Amino acid sequence: MFQTLVNAWKIMDLRRKILFTVGMLLVFRVGSFIPVPGLNHEVMQKIIGEGGDLVGLLDSIGGGALSNLSLFAMSITPYINASIIMQLLTIAIPSLEKLAKEGEEGRKIIAQYTRYGTVVLALIQAIGLYASLAYGGAVYDPNWLTAVTVVLTFTAGTAFLMWLGEQITEFGIGNGISLLIFAGIVSRVPSAIFYLYQKAGTDILMWLLVILLIVFMFVAIASVVWVQLAERRIPVQYAKRVVGRKMYGGQSTHIPIKVAMAGVIPIIFAMSIMMFPATIMRFANPRPTGAWLWISNNIFSPSSAVYALFNAILIVGFTFFYTFVIFNHVEIANTLKKNGGFIPGIRSGKPTADYIKNVLNRVTIFGGLFLALISILPYLIQWITPFGNIYFGGTALLIVVGVAMDTVKQLESQMLMRHYKGFLE
Repeated sequence: MFQTLVNAWKIMDLRRKILFTVGMLLVFRVGSFIPVPGLNHEVMQKIIGEGGDLVGLLDSIGGGALSNLSLFAMSITPYINASIIMQLLTIAIPSLEKLAKEGEEGRKIIAQYTRYGTVVLALIQAIGLYASLAYGGAVYDPNWLTAVTVVLTFTAGTAFLMWLGEQITEFGIGNGISLLIFAGIVSRVPSAIFYLYQKAGTDILMWLLVILLIVFMFVAIASVVWVQLAERRIPVQYAKRVVGRKMYGGQSTHIPIKVAMAGVIPIIFAMSIMMFPATIMRFANPRPTGAWLWISNNIFSPSSAVYALFNAILIVGFTFFYTFVIFNHVEIANTLKKNGGFIPGIRSGKPTADYIKNVLNRVTIFGGLFLALISILPYLIQWITPFGNIYFGGTALLIVVGVAMDTVKQLESQMLMRHYKGFLE
C-alpha cells in the first residue's frame, strides 16, 4: 500500500487528487471543532459520558463532532439513511427502477432525490437533537430563535458534509462519503490508545490483555484483507467463428465473483439502520427509566447481545441485497450468449443465469457471514475484558480496512490507466 502511494505521488495528476482529498478531509476535521452558537459543550461531554455505548459510538463515527457540538455533530448518517431509502424505493417503484436503468442521466436524477431526502432527514434529526440538548440542559437560552439557529446549523453542516463527500468522489481519490466516515473513526485512534495506556497502568495482567487485543486486531485486519481480495472464478469459453477471412473467438477466460463484492457498504447500511431508531429514542427520552431504560440497555446498546445479533443479520441481508443490485447475473448470461460465450458443461441462456446465481449465492453467504462474524467478535472481547469503552470495534475495523483497500485499488487502477500505452507502440 505504501509503495502504491509513493508511485502515485510521482504522477502530477494523481498527486493533485491526493492533495485535494487530504485537504477536504482536513476541512472535515476542522469543522468538527467549530462549535454551534448557543450550546454548552461541557454539559454535552457529561451527557456523552452518561449516554452509554450508543452515544459513544455516534461520537466515535463523527470523530468527536457530537461531543464538541460542532457543525458536523450529526455526521453523514442522514445521507446514508437517504441512500438506503432511495435504493429500496428504486426496487419497489417501477418509475424509479426505469430511471436507474437510463444510464448517467437517470443516476443524476436519483442522486438529486437522495440529496433532497438527506436534507429532510437531517432536519428531522436536528430537531430531535435540539430537543434532547434542551432537555439535558446543554442550551444556554432555550427559545425559538436559538432553536431555529441550532436546527438550521446542524442541517447545514450535514448538507455541507454531503457536498464535501461528492467533491472528494468527483475530484479526489476514493468514495467521498466512505472516506469521511473513515477519517472520523481513525481520528479517535489516538484517544483509544491513550485510554488503553491509562487502563493498563502498572498492572502486568492488563498489559498482557492489551497485547492480546493488539494481536487480535492484526489478525482481524489480515482476515478482512484476505476475504476482500478472494474471488471465485467461473470459467468461460468462447466459440470460434469465421467472419470473412478472419477467425474470432476460441479463447478461454473467466468471470470473477468476489467474495466481498459489496465491500464496506453493507456494514455502513446496517450500522445506520441500527443507529436510527436508537438515536430517535435517545433524543425523545434522553434519560430513560423503567421499561425504556431496559430497552435502551438490552436492545439499542451496541454492547448488548441483541444489538450484535440484529446488526449481524442486517449485514448479511444487505450483503445479499447490494451484491444482487450491482451484479446482474441475468444480464451477464445474456451478454455471454450474444457474444458466443458459454460456461463449459452449462447450456447458454437461463441455465447459465441459474448457475451464476447459485455460485453467487454460495459466495455471498460466506462473505456476509464473515463480515457479520468480524462485527460480533469485538463485542465478545468487550464482554470478557475490561476494555468496554473502546468504540473502535468490529464495524469500525471493517469500515477502515474496506475503505483503505478500495482507495488503494482506485489509485492502482488510475496508475495503470496512465501507464498503459495501448496501440501507441
